[in-house]
Amino acid sequence: MRITARTSAGFALAFCLLWTLGCRGSGTGPQAQKPNIVLYIIDGAAAEFMSIYGYPRRTTRFLELLAAEGTVFESAYSNSSFTKTSVPSFMTSLQSSVLGGFRSESDPLPAQAVTMAERMHKAGYWTVVLTSNPFCGRISSLDRGVDVMRDTGMGEARPSSAELRREFWRLREAHPAEPYWVHFQPTDVHRPWKATSSSLGSQVDSERLYRTARKLYEEAMIFQDREIGRLVERLKKTGEWERTLFIVAADHSHVSAGLPFFDPDAPAWEAPVLASQKSRIPMIFVWPGRIPAGRRLREAVSMIDLLPTVLELVGLPRSGTMQGRSFAPLLLGRKGWKPRPVVMDEFYSDGTSLYGSLEVIDGRYGASLRIDPRPDGTRSRGDSRRPAPLLVFDVRDDPHALHSLHAERPDLAAKYAKMLERIWDENRALARRYTRPARVPMTSEEIERLRSLGYIR
Repeated sequence: MRITARTSAGFALAFCLLWTLGCRGSGTGPQAQKPNIVLYIIDGAAAEFMSIYGYPRRTTRFLELLAAEGTVFESAYSNSSFTKTSVPSFMTSLQSSVLGGFRSESDPLPAQAVTMAERMHKAGYWTVVLTSNPFCGRISSLDRGVDVMRDTGMGEARPSSAELRREFWRLREAHPAEPYWVHFQPTDVHRPWKATSSSLGSQVDSERLYRTARKLYEEAMIFQDREIGRLVERLKKTGEWERTLFIVAADHSHVSAGLPFFDPDAPAWEAPVLASQKSRIPMIFVWPGRIPAGRRLREAVSMIDLLPTVLELVGLPRSGTMQGRSFAPLLLGRKGWKPRPVVMDEFYSDGTSLYGSLEVIDGRYGASLRIDPRPDGTRSRGDSRRPAPLLVFDVRDDPHALHSLHAERPDLAAKYAKMLERIWDENRALARRYTRPARVPMTSEEIERLRSLGYIR
């Protein structure tokens, strides 16, 4: 039984009904053997601005403590730089182009794509989504398989991570049964930063704007870090921590969250998705007694691998098509896991053509292939200034992807052109299995929320 509510009063009424009708799971028997799963996605979190990854200001004091209890990935990436294409992708383990790309804010998922929530619901989990970003909810079809979803609000009244945390505990008091799967996705570090966005006036130079925005971003990250700490503290007090798989990650990095990128040597064309300011994210896994504590792994992983990894960790079967690969063996210290290139896939649709970029990070190097069958006159200004369809970067020495090597390293250009063209052919073949239904109409509340996040002008 699924209940969708928008207010605290609505939640209270919904759960009275749910409790009266009888709920799945009682906290005993086979269901209780499954771990609870907390998937905490910090919308727009940048690894390079978190002290757990070496940033000089202590922006993530709690996550540093949490790292001592679990495993931290040093090189984790999102597969897209935009929430609307990123979250449906990692929730289904299917790339953006396979799902049809971005056509509008209310694009639903293809019916054939199975989400993590649907899989968990089928496995007997009580499923909850708590987010202040509409792209993580109904308008993206991410309410499928969700028992309770909290994803709407008016204008600037976006619920903070503190409000979402309190909502979670209200839900737990009404529904104490286990196991549960909860997807948090607050937008504290995403623009606009509450009560301070007026500081970003249009009359400042770009370097001053960057410094000001960076300070606001840091403060928001400190607040977000504290709220994660409070959530974990209470999980420990209630005795749930020892049987909880706790995951911290992000859907994209800081530039897409509104923090401008300042570099006087930056090229005129827009940075590719593989640039660290767009796709390098935090990733931490904690499961007391199951996942080794205090480790930091250098192997590159990405969010497309999240779903198969969670399924393997909790002992659920991998069924259906997934493009990701489980890194559970790497987490658990088992032999046999081998690194592979990380693929970024960000595509848009005008109804007839699919256009965007297919990218890869392969050890030291990365490459970005622009695919755009549209006539030149319809392309964006940034696309028209791109120096070549294929760009190659030394991501170790040039993590912000400022200087392409495509002209001076034709050997690398040829290698990655062949690799990316093969991946594109595979993605297009796979996409034929998925048909997207009609668009989901948006409510006025959802439109206002998207406007407040800067997605709609």
